[in-house]
Formats: sequence, C-alpha cells, structure tokens
Amino acid sequence: MIAFRKQVNNLIDIKIRGNNIIGKRYAKWLPVPFLSLLLEDCILSGKDYNDGGTRYNTTYIQGVGLGSITDILTSIHYNIYDNKNLTWDELMKALDADFKGYEQIQHDLIYNTPKYGNDDDYADQHAVLVFEIYYDAVNGRPDSRGGVHRINMLPTTSHVYFGSVIGATPDGRKAYKPLSEGISPSQGVDKQGPTSVIKSASKIDHLRTGGTLLNQKFAPQFFEDEESYNCLTALIRSYFALNGHHIQFNVVNADTLREAQRHPELYRDLIVRVAGYSDYFNDLGEDLQNEIILRTEHELA
Repeated sequence: MIAFRKQVNNLIDIKIRGNNIIGKRYAKWLPVPFLSLLLEDCILSGKDYNDGGTRYNTTYIQGVGLGSITDILTSIHYNIYDNKNLTWDELMKALDADFKGYEQIQHDLIYNTPKYGNDDDYADQHAVLVFEIYYDAVNGRPDSRGGVHRINMLPTTSHVYFGSVIGATPDGRKAYKPLSEGISPSQGVDKQGPTSVIKSASKIDHLRTGGTLLNQKFAPQFFEDEESYNCLTALIRSYFALNGHHIQFNVVNADTLREAQRHPELYRDLIVRVAGYSDYFNDLGEDLQNEIILRTEHELA
C-alpha cells in the first residue's frame, strides 16, 4: 500500500501539472464567449469562463476502476501475504503469461479470493484505503482558474479503453479486458445480491466527492409484480440513507443483449444505461456491449 500510494501521488502530480498547463492555454487561446455571456459572474467580472470568470472554478479528476484496483490489492494481500497461497514470482509469471498454463491460479484468484461488492470487510477495506489515498492526492490542490481540484468517480466509457491497454491483473482479469466502471464491482464478481453491493459501495465517503456512479442490472422478470417495485424503492432509499450518491439500473437480460449483437436490425430501439448516460445498444462499440452483458444480473429476495 505504501508503494501504491507513491505511484498514485506521482501520477496525480503529473496529471495536475498537465491540467494547469492546459487550463492556461484554454484561458488564453480558447475562450468560450457564448457560454460566458450566459453566466452572470463572467459578465460582472469581465472574465471568460476558462479564465476563472465564475465564482466556482472547481476542476474534477475522474477516478476509474475502483472495483478492479480494490480486487487487485485484496488479491495480493490475501494470496501472497495473509494466506501465502502464492509467491510474488508465481503471480508475476502467471500475469506475464496472461494465465495461459496457469488456469488454476486464475481460477483461485477469481473464485477463491474475497471481492469488493459482497459486503466483505476484508475486500472492502482496500476500497476505503484506495479512496483515501486518491482523495488525499487530489483534493484542494490549486487549479489554473483560481479554484481547486476535487475527485469524481464517474468513468463514462474510459474503463473500456483503459482496460484495453492494461495487461493481466492479480484479480484474475485477463489482459486487455475492461476494468470495472464507476464504483461498481468488477463484472460478475458480486455474488451476494444488490443489498451487499450498496453496503460495499457506501463504505467510501461519497460526500467528499463531486459524484460517484454505481450501476446495477436486473432481469425484466423481476418486475412482474407490485412488490418488486417496492423492493427496488427500498433499495434506492437505503443506498441514499447510507450517503450513496448515484445509482442507476439496466432492466434487460444478457440473452436479449447477445441477440441484439447478432441481429442489430431487430433491436434498433434498445436503449441501455452505460455509465452516467444512456445510449442505443447498437451504437456502442463491441467491447462496451460485452462489458454491459457481463455485469451481474441481480434479483431481490
């Protein structure tokens, strides 16, 4: 964790220096007069929006892959240090080979290691540590417009791209597959139901962010009676009572999405929630389509 903190701090230093260089260039060379004309503060200050003309000039840095990095650190802690199931050398060889010839190790990393999203404190403690390290590295540092930097955890679709350039990881994920999105668990690892997911997600302090995003998926069959809607209402209210920030749902089963991949002409009106926005399923890239299909399909008992 000390090594992880050093890496985060180093990369955030680079990111903020870059942000401020870019912000100064925007202020000088890329003003936004039409936007500035619609903001009272810009009119009163006589300054462009990109030059700090408004009273609130916060710059947000987006955190991506909380579930993935939590499961990675949990796996290292659990398998190498606490239970001594693996050595560093064995793990690195398995990762370098993308688990080819190391299928049993991959199986144990996926199925026999605690995972974020199941209300398991052993795993979730790492999510809290990651959050605090990230928050401390970013929060309050000056930006180029007279404001400060803060954190968000809203990935849009960058978790797919980031995954596409990252090799195999100690949580059992194969090379170049998507990372987890937002603060959601990694795809398919949340096995204890939606209430356990919201309990895991609420262990980080949402109130110190500018926003977080939690995705969940339900099968359409779940909504066959009125009680199902009451259960979903209670789930949402419970999440907000735990100071959760934003939860959203796809109500579609994986079979329908796979059929839409095979016959897109029959599903031109199929809309799904992606990561903070909705889009036509047919308009998404195949990697993003597959990532949505792999999200866990929940039921409420």
